Amino acid sequence: MISFPPSLDRLIQLFGTLPGIGRKSATRIVLKLVESSEAECRDLASSILEARQRTRKCSLCGGLTEDDPCPVCTDPRRDERLVCVVERPSDILALERTGRYNGRYHVLDGLLSPLDGVGPDELRIDRLVDRAGEGRLREIILALNPTAEGEATALYLGKLLAPKGVRVSRLASGLPVGGDLDLADELTLGTALDERREL
Repeated sequence: MISFPPSLDRLIQLFGTLPGIGRKSATRIVLKLVESSEAECRDLASSILEARQRTRKCSLCGGLTEDDPCPVCTDPRRDERLVCVVERPSDILALERTGRYNGRYHVLDGLLSPLDGVGPDELRIDRLVDRAGEGRLREIILALNPTAEGEATALYLGKLLAPKGVRVSRLASGLPVGGDLDLADELTLGTALDERREL
C-alpha cells in the first residue's frame, strides 16, 4: 500500500487537529500547499506566526485584538451600559455580523462543566461580577449557547448577578438547542438578540 511521505503525513495530521477539518479536508489542503509556490507557502507560514505573535486578549472584554484595549471597548459610540456575555471570542464576531448590537462584550472563556473540571474559578466570572458591581451597567445579556452547559452557566450567572441591581436577560428562542453561535446565520442570531428575555 502506498502512503504519503512522512513530512506530508505529519502536516496532514497537524491540519486534521484543527476544528472542522477531518483527514480528507486536511489532505486536500496539504496537497494544495505542496503544489503552491515556495513564496506562497512562506507567506502563509509568516502570516500564521505574525497572527499568533500580535494577537492577544483584550484586558477589558477578553476578545481577540492587536490593540489593548480593543476597538470595541474604546469606541465612544458604543453603549458602555450594555454588556453581552459570550462563551468565546468568535461569538463576538457572530453577534457583530447581525448589525443589531451596539454595546460592549464580556468573554467567559468557556462554560461551567463540572464533569470536565470547569468551575467558576476557571472562567472570567469574577471580572463580570466586578463590572456589574461598579454601578454603570443597565443590562447584561447572556448570549450563551443553548446547551446543557450554557443553560447551567446562565442560571449560575443570573443568581450571581441578581443582587447587583442590573437587568439580566437571555437571547430569545430562534437558536437551535445544541447549536453554536458562530454557526448561526445573521437573521436567526439577530432575531434572537432582538427578542431576548429577562432571566
